[in-house]
Amino acid sequence: MNEQIVILDFGSQYTQVIARRIRECNVYSTILRYDTPATEISRLNAKGIILSGGPSSVYAPNAPLPDKKIFKLGVPVLGICFGVQLLAHFLGGKVEKGLKREFGKGTLSVKDESSPLFANLPTSLQVWNSHGDKLTRIPTGFKPIAATENSDYAAIEDRKRHFYGLQFHPEVAHTPRGRELISNFVHEICKCGKQWTMKNYVDQAVEEIRQVVGDEKVILGLSGGVDSSVAAALIHKAIGDQLTCIFVNNGLLRANEEAVVQEVFGRNFKVKLQYENAGRPFLSKLKGVTDPERKRKIIGKTFIEVFQHATKKAGKAKFLAQGTLYPDVIESIPIAGNPAAMIKSHHNVGGLPKNMKFKLLEPLKCLFKDEVRLLGVELGLPNEIVYRQPFPGPGLAVRILGEVTPARCAILRNADSIVVEEMKASGLYYKIWQSFAVLLPVRSVGVMGDERTYEYTIAIRAVESQDGMTADWVKLPYELLEKLSNRIINEVKGVNRVCLDISSKPPATIEWE
Repeated sequence: MNEQIVILDFGSQYTQVIARRIRECNVYSTILRYDTPATEISRLNAKGIILSGGPSSVYAPNAPLPDKKIFKLGVPVLGICFGVQLLAHFLGGKVEKGLKREFGKGTLSVKDESSPLFANLPTSLQVWNSHGDKLTRIPTGFKPIAATENSDYAAIEDRKRHFYGLQFHPEVAHTPRGRELISNFVHEICKCGKQWTMKNYVDQAVEEIRQVVGDEKVILGLSGGVDSSVAAALIHKAIGDQLTCIFVNNGLLRANEEAVVQEVFGRNFKVKLQYENAGRPFLSKLKGVTDPERKRKIIGKTFIEVFQHATKKAGKAKFLAQGTLYPDVIESIPIAGNPAAMIKSHHNVGGLPKNMKFKLLEPLKCLFKDEVRLLGVELGLPNEIVYRQPFPGPGLAVRILGEVTPARCAILRNADSIVVEEMKASGLYYKIWQSFAVLLPVRSVGVMGDERTYEYTIAIRAVESQDGMTADWVKLPYELLEKLSNRIINEVKGVNRVCLDISSKPPATIEWE
C-alpha cells in the first residue's frame, strides 16, 4: 500500500463511504482523526487529503479543527461540505449561515469545464446536499467552478495549490456521477495509480502475518460468518497448523450452523478446530434482559469467559486473531475519542480482559465487507461461505426484540431458515446484501381454523447495500412475500402475523437492535 489517500474525519456519517469510493478506484484509503498532526500524515506519504463533512459549524466554540500545517504539505486537498468550509476558514475565506438550508437533491451547474475535478463529466449534474452554513467569500487564489440553486460556490478550486472544495456530497449514491468525480480527484489530481487489488493484498498480508507471528501459535474464534472464515483462511495460508480455530455455540446461531462449520473447516479445509457447546450459560445470563446494548455486553462478556476457558484447553498461544473489519473499528470508537459517533458496541473490538495475555492479530481490520468477500474468492473459499449474508456477532439475540429465551430463539431460528431457503430458491439470496427475520415482542389476535390465536409477529428485513454503511430496502416480488408469509405462519408454531420492514439506512439501521 505505497499510495494512499488520507481522509480526516470531522464526524460525517458518510466518512466511511468516502473511503469506500476511493478504494473502488483501486487506491488505498485510510480514515484518521480530524486533528491528526501534519507530520504523521506526511510520514504516511499520503498522495492526497480529503476533509470529510461533519455536523459542526466552523465557528462553533468546540468545532473540530485540523492541524493547519496540513495545507503546507504540498499534496492535493479536497474539502467536502464541512470540509470546504474548513478550507475557506483556514485560508482566508468566509462562512456564514445560509438564508436557506440545502438538504436533499440539487442541480449542479459546472462553470469551468477545464477543471480536472469535472473531467469527462457533463455541465449539469444531480448532487446531494446536506448543509446549513455556506461560503460567502472564497479565499484568495480560489475561483468558483460550479454552482447550485442556493450557492454560487458549490465547487471551488485553487488549481495552482491543488486545493478543491465541494459543498455537496459526491460519495453518496444520491450523487449519481459522484464516483467519477472522486476518481478524477484521486487519479487526475493526486496522480494515484491502481495498485489496491486483492491479489496484492493477499501477498502483503501473508508476509506480514508470517513476520508478526514467527513460530508462535495463533487462536481464532471462528463463527462461520464471512469475516472470521476469511480471516481463518488467510491466517491458515500464512502459518498452517500454527493456527487453532475455536468455534463457540452460544445458543444464538442460525439453523444447522454448528454442523456446517465443522464440516467445512474441520473436515474439508483441515483447519485445527475446537468445538465448544455453550448455549446454556449464554441463555441463562440473558434471562429477563430487554435492553439491546445490555444484551450485547452480556453476550460479549460471556463469550470472553467461555472463550478464555476454551483457550486453556487449546494450549499455549501468543496471538488471538479476530475478523475485525474497518467499519467495526470506526463505529466502535466513542464520540469523545472521535467525531464519528458510536452506533453500537462490538464484542470483538477492544473487549479483551487484562488477564488474557494475547496479542491481537486482525488481518482484515483495514477492509470493508465487500473487500473481504473478494479476498475470500482470492483465497479459494467456496461461494457458499464467501457470499454468505452477514450475521451479527451476538447472533439471534439482536433480532429478538425484548427478552431472549430458548423458545423465542427456536421461533426465530425456524422463521429465519424459511427466509434463507426461499431467498435462495428465488435466486435473490446471493444478489442482495442481507435478508432475515426479526421476532417482535408484539402479540396479536389471529384465527387459525376455527380457533382464536394470540401469537407473535415476524418482520422480514431485506436490504441492498455496497458496504453496510448505507442501505435501501429491497422490493421483493409479491409472490415471494406471499410464500414467505404463508410458510412462516403455517410452519412456525407461535407466529400468526408477518410484516415487511421498508426503512432505509439511514435513518434506520440494518439490524433492529
